[in-house]
Amino acid sequence: MISISNRLEKVTTYIPKGSTIADIGSDHAFLPCYCVKKGIIEKAIAGEVNQGPYQSAYNQVKALGLEDQIEVRLGDGLEVISAQEVSVVVIAGMGGQLISNILERGKDRLPGVDLLILQPNMGARFIREWFEKNNWKLTEESILEEDEKIYEILVAKRTNTPFVFTESEKLLGPLLMKQNNSSFQKKWKRERDNWEKILVQLERALPTDEVSERKEQLKKKINAVSEAIK
Repeated sequence: MISISNRLEKVTTYIPKGSTIADIGSDHAFLPCYCVKKGIIEKAIAGEVNQGPYQSAYNQVKALGLEDQIEVRLGDGLEVISAQEVSVVVIAGMGGQLISNILERGKDRLPGVDLLILQPNMGARFIREWFEKNNWKLTEESILEEDEKIYEILVAKRTNTPFVFTESEKLLGPLLMKQNNSSFQKKWKRERDNWEKILVQLERALPTDEVSERKEQLKKKINAVSEAIK
């Protein structure tokens, strides 16, 4: 049986049984292979933008004899799928800004997709901002630690009802704020400590409009985190 990381295993728990998924940036295609072997999904497309990872994914699928269920495709982001081809899109292991850019560039490929499951390594706020602008409702969030790194997972469904996140919700995650678990506390205490050090350095800098604006931004984020983790 193929083994995957704890963060990817957590991602698989959000995939509805019987789905057809696209795993964008699939690397070695571990996630779709695992899902097929576990009987979670019927079919998958594993997308890779670079030839090396594409070949690794293809070799993995072939070695497991899963060519009939998993198709490995070479292409940039969502260009590896067509509209109505998959019901779930998974993008894991990238920065949040890159993930939101992939979604924005590939919006015309999303008709037929019911669920987005996204695992940013950082910058989850960019994804929440994209959800807000594009009418995708954040339905589930989780945060976990693995190998001394902390990861967030965001799950979203389409909505016809406009909504707006607060600035704190964009930064911290509205559902994660409610859970307020140990990983959440650890992540944001660490971030707050770092911002406070930067703020001290800025207090010593020559006052300019840019410095003043940066200080105000940091103070707002520090206050938001302090309120959330108290």
